[in-house]
Amino acid sequence: MSARAPRVVVPEPDPVRWAAATELAARAPVPAARGNVVFGTAGWTDKTLVQGGLFYPRGASSAEARLRFYSSQFSLVEVDATYYSLLPPETAERWLDWTPPGFVFDVKAHPIVTGHPVDVARLPGDLAQALASHGARVYPDRMPAEIATEIEARFRALVAPLKRSGRLGCVMAQFPPWFSATRGNARRLERLRERWPDTPISIELRNRSWLLPERRERVFDLMRSLGFSYVGVDEPDVAAGGVPPLTAVTNPELALVRFHGHNRAGWNKKGASVHERFDYLYAPAELEAWVAPVRALSERAAKVHAIFNNCVRNYAVLGAKGLSVLLDDG
Repeated sequence: MSARAPRVVVPEPDPVRWAAATELAARAPVPAARGNVVFGTAGWTDKTLVQGGLFYPRGASSAEARLRFYSSQFSLVEVDATYYSLLPPETAERWLDWTPPGFVFDVKAHPIVTGHPVDVARLPGDLAQALASHGARVYPDRMPAEIATEIEARFRALVAPLKRSGRLGCVMAQFPPWFSATRGNARRLERLRERWPDTPISIELRNRSWLLPERRERVFDLMRSLGFSYVGVDEPDVAAGGVPPLTAVTNPELALVRFHGHNRAGWNKKGASVHERFDYLYAPAELEAWVAPVRALSERAAKVHAIFNNCVRNYAVLGAKGLSVLLDDG
């Protein structure tokens, strides 16, 4: 019998902030949506959410039970597991079976799409074996072209059932911090659209060079010409990364905002874990500052996705529900 995975321990939240966020979220509609704005979280199985007993009812211990409950509370989820592993299409088929017809999935792009190094050990056996001599982590442009093409094809196969069913919100391509505003990288965005010509794709940029005042409108125009949805972000303003909290509608069908929290210490810490980086609970006043920008997006786009990525404890759940309340009250 395998040993049980150790519990993830995170600091206790500030009790006053916790109480205010909890009270606000309790007033959210079920599922959390306001008009054409839908709210959700980045994933639904984080260990600190599952082990804390803060969201799922007692007995919801299987993958099916958790997703069924989650989809009773929200109409949107961002699937982040697809960034780490190549999941088979059967997994997406099960997601569709376990969720109601109006529920949609934003799928985070695999590193083969965005240029991050690929973790060879997480690939299916045949692909891992083919790349065994290339090292533990291989950048897409440093692996054999036929292997890169096959990896992307398998990621595309996972997306296909969601797309066929009309339940794919978008493929969310989060580019790495070193992906700066160069002509070569602009061309990479163009090639991405060429490879995925009829798939809704959203783009999150993590290098501030794209959003310098003298350049940002040209960047937004590029997004519009390619039919990409720009992803506005709320995240720490730190030297090692962080872009300004700008929003824009570059595809009239869909606009997005992703909320990463403001944990500056976690973002600045070298080698910080995911839980250290995203350990942040939004206070109602911080959410209030986003009411006007989100409402403005909703007036110009057919759909708006507001996704909370501060996935520690139930912080993302509280943020997503809390903003849905404020958007109605404001």
